Amino acid sequence: MKLNHLNLTVTDVPATVALLENHFGMRRVPGYPDTDGMSFLHDDTGFLLSLFRGKDVQYPRGFHVGFIQPSVAQVEAIHAQLSAAGLAVPPMREEHGRLTFYFDAPGGFVIEVEAFR
Repeated sequence: MKLNHLNLTVTDVPATVALLENHFGMRRVPGYPDTDGMSFLHDDTGFLLSLFRGKDVQYPRGFHVGFIQPSVAQVEAIHAQLSAAGLAVPPMREEHGRLTFYFDAPGGFVIEVEAFR
């Protein structure tokens, strides 16, 4: 069985969509609603991410969305790209045999980018 759908409540749908399209390769689903209040994105594997606007979004401590990369070089490239785009990304770190970093997405949740060594 494969996890193929996730719904996130976010404080800023358009900013979250822009981040995921510009830096993580996700695309809006043609024919699905795409407004300031909701949007639907998918990737090359068929994963569907729905985003709905909410107020005072607070996820539990430790909650995050992860993008596992095929190489350390890709993690480094994404880190540089996000930094160049003006996002506040902390330094990358070595942790449990992988290179990783976590940052706050504009919609009110945390994203992790990592690659195993």
